[in-house]
Amino acid sequence: MDNKTTNESKFYPKRLLIVDDEENMRHMLSSLLAKAGYRVDTASDGADALEMVDQTLYDFILCDLKMPNMNGMEFFETARDKLWATTVIMMSAYGSLDTAVEAMKKGAYDFISKPFKPDEVLLTLKKAEERESLKRENLWLKERIRKIQGNYHFGNMVAKSNAMLNVFKLAEKVAQYNTTVLIYGDSGTGKELIARGIHFAGQRAKKSLVPVNCGGIPENLLESELFGYKKGAFTGADRDKKGLFEEADGGTILLDEIGELPLSLQVKLLRVLQENEIRAVGDSKTKKIDVRVIAATSKNLKDEVSKGAFREDLFFRLNVLPIMLPPLRERPEDIPLLSQHFIDRFNISLNKEIKGITPAAISLLLKHNWPGNVRELENVIERGVVLAEDSILLPENFPSELGEESKMGKMDDWFDGYSLKAAQKILEKKLITKALKTTNGNRTQAARILEISHPSLLSKIKAYDINL
Repeated sequence: MDNKTTNESKFYPKRLLIVDDEENMRHMLSSLLAKAGYRVDTASDGADALEMVDQTLYDFILCDLKMPNMNGMEFFETARDKLWATTVIMMSAYGSLDTAVEAMKKGAYDFISKPFKPDEVLLTLKKAEERESLKRENLWLKERIRKIQGNYHFGNMVAKSNAMLNVFKLAEKVAQYNTTVLIYGDSGTGKELIARGIHFAGQRAKKSLVPVNCGGIPENLLESELFGYKKGAFTGADRDKKGLFEEADGGTILLDEIGELPLSLQVKLLRVLQENEIRAVGDSKTKKIDVRVIAATSKNLKDEVSKGAFREDLFFRLNVLPIMLPPLRERPEDIPLLSQHFIDRFNISLNKEIKGITPAAISLLLKHNWPGNVRELENVIERGVVLAEDSILLPENFPSELGEESKMGKMDDWFDGYSLKAAQKILEKKLITKALKTTNGNRTQAARILEISHPSLLSKIKAYDINL
């Protein structure tokens, strides 16, 4: 560090301004500091110094406190906004020490008491140079860390795979505009997290982000939930109620699982996107709104269009800027980073002190197929943190089936005969059992992985007599 500073000084002499009304003092300091390698200018009072800092960016200023016309304190307070890159050292006689301390409180670096020896000035400047050098290095390191973290983070998501870094880069660009976004990805890949990242990285961050699960609200209630209703619109409507679109006015609405939206409501959503207006159930008037729409789906909407289950015109309206989230099995390099991220998080929420994960345990995680994607990994790490008795996660802290081959065996090993109905039942039972094991018996998460409704899952568990 010292060598670097010395070399820089040889080629780029530090600029220094001496402000003092005593000509002898200016001359003595000029000679001393010029010999020490500084490029020196002088001013006889604060008013002269003000004009000089307007013209030149100084590295250091040595300023006397007691001067005619404009004293050192007046100069410092007047010029402070222009001295953001300058280290100011005050020179004070015994009687003005309190003023010198006051100057330091307001941002001056140090003060030297008069009379002083030449070595004191040089030592003070050397310390100031070392401080400035450390400040620059600190800023450089902070910028490096910010860039590294920026590369690996978007919102609350972390990743290092090229696939996800490209997603982060696209999402960051998209966040600056009000364009409609359609996020594709399997269950558990982080579609809502990307949507949240886009909202909070954009100009609408101070307004609401309203998430809606289009597959989680009964069809007969969905319209009134989205667009609101007027008093008397239907039985039980005893007051006017705002819809979720109006709640999101000025902000963002996330239409999660948009592929589950009934055709009857797809027409009305299309109108909202085209006209930027909504009509509450039971109202004859429309209302203008300013809402950014982000939609997400685990379905292939092109296939849904070809089946007639999704309107083509709505698909084109939504698919302005598509973002594809790859499944976790296609980006195993993210697993160690994500695992540490979840460990750090659960250390806080569970009051634990897990430092990391053994190579053998990481090997298990890398072998697993992750049908539940990042959400499944999060659950596995949480279980591991809870069960860990040491300060590091071991293979035995994870579920026993973790790391087994993802293939479930040959079809011929599952059943005899050719009945499609029998095959469907056996396959469904196996997949439901696997999903329940993967989610540690959490039926809500299992239903998401299986892409069926929660009531449907409960019905099948009962029908197949699955006990987990």
